[in-house]
Amino acid sequence: MKTFNVNSWQESFSSELQTQAITALEDGQLLFFPNLAFPLMENEKRFLSPRFVDPKSKNISFNSATYELRGMAHITTSEQEQLRILLKRFAGQAHGLIKALFPHYVAPLIRARTSFRPVEVEGRETSYRKDDRRLHVDAFPANPNQGWRILRVFSNINPHGEDRVWRIGEPFEKVAEQFIPKIRKPFPGSSRVLQWLGITKSYRTLYDHFMLQMHDRMKGDEVYQKQAEQVELRLPPGSTWIVQTDQVSHAALSGQYMLEQTFYLPVQAMQDQNKSPLRILEKILGYALV
Repeated sequence: MKTFNVNSWQESFSSELQTQAITALEDGQLLFFPNLAFPLMENEKRFLSPRFVDPKSKNISFNSATYELRGMAHITTSEQEQLRILLKRFAGQAHGLIKALFPHYVAPLIRARTSFRPVEVEGRETSYRKDDRRLHVDAFPANPNQGWRILRVFSNINPHGEDRVWRIGEPFEKVAEQFIPKIRKPFPGSSRVLQWLGITKSYRTLYDHFMLQMHDRMKGDEVYQKQAEQVELRLPPGSTWIVQTDQVSHAALSGQYMLEQTFYLPVQAMQDQNKSPLRILEKILGYALV
């Protein structure tokens, strides 16, 4: 974990700090900002309740490009607009932080969905594949990312002094070397069928197939979950962190009330693309995956 002692979303970073940040991030470290809080306006504090989330969802998501909200329940039109303003503000602050830290990434970076997670993680009943309390790397069944990096900014806004508790597991290459050799290629033509049936929103590449299989196998392996090398992190209210969740093996054990912003970055925009999951898997398997 690499710690940065800043307290402003408009912070400017020296070239030395920018180099340290991009190197640490691409090495698979979590960048931690213990004093970077995202304050809510007084009228926004009403949203600090799980009652606004659809019981079938674990979060409310916002698309800043279309202004669309998803995953809501029991929320008025006026409250929807207030929530949009809140999430749009966080998305902008997170984007500004990424631009200041990683100017090398700015041009090709794509801003994806913003999410508000007011539901307590601990005790939530779900299938093992959807259980984020188990160590995993991110891969999405319906949304293939075709090798693009998944870069995320998280901020703990818990009003009760409760930490967000994570576990961080083994380096990506060590995880991949354990699981990837056991995974077979998909049936020929299956990716086209999945896209045609609408099961996936875009073409599932070989990279997506192997990442999704590894995600599922990690979560489903009880022995691995107990015996894999891992450390616990306590991320307090008023703190923010940045991590590439396609690379960093992680699990969220407990916590309530968090904001998250996702970005997608092409592998070619990295300072060292050989550290990407795509290139690591291609090295292990010996052939191109996209």
